[in-house]
Amino acid sequence: MALDVRLISDAIKIAEELAGEVGGFKIGLELLTSEGAPRVVSALSQLGVRIFYDGKFNDIPNTVGAATKAVADLGVWMLDVHASSGIDALRACVHNKASALAVAVTVLTSLGDDRVADIFGAPPSVKVLRFARLAVEAGMDGVVCSPHELLALKEHREVRDLLTVVPGVRPSWAAAGDQARVMTPSDAVRQGADYIVVGRPILAPPPTIGNRKEAASRIREDLAEQ
Repeated sequence: MALDVRLISDAIKIAEELAGEVGGFKIGLELLTSEGAPRVVSALSQLGVRIFYDGKFNDIPNTVGAATKAVADLGVWMLDVHASSGIDALRACVHNKASALAVAVTVLTSLGDDRVADIFGAPPSVKVLRFARLAVEAGMDGVVCSPHELLALKEHREVRDLLTVVPGVRPSWAAAGDQARVMTPSDAVRQGADYIVVGRPILAPPPTIGNRKEAASRIREDLAEQ
């Protein structure tokens, strides 16, 4: 689950509330910047939960490698780096990740086809596959991609063994928000997602769904039926 909050007190409260309902917690730039990464990771680690450090590193290889080591030393479960930082940066991440899972961010799920073409000069399916091949070459554990690229990844033998971490997941009862390439949790799992990331539908569910715990429980129940 994405802990997209600003204050560590809110993050701890939510993590305590939902620890039994979700498989882990993704901490992103807002919380990490406002409160400080070591403090946030330390506080959540005391709860015994899995932590996905969503720093999305994108820099020169030396910096990516050093940042990866700093995060791995905190004892996180998973961390990520942009595949667009290049093969050498990905290799530096792998070299320094220790026991953490390292996944390569391919194309952000907030980007639609037109925006992806503006940035990368190709449609999402083409760029995601290319970035996935870089991830394999570098020795990364997996990729972050939208659910719409899952089938294409599974169809290519050279990348099908990568773990797939999938944001842009929205239950049918939730608004898409700023996500462009979305899919329901159950559909994403059917397409081959290993891990799905859900944030706002749980953090701020519609009144008809209930509170955060009820929203998370409803998603778990839907997935259990697959």
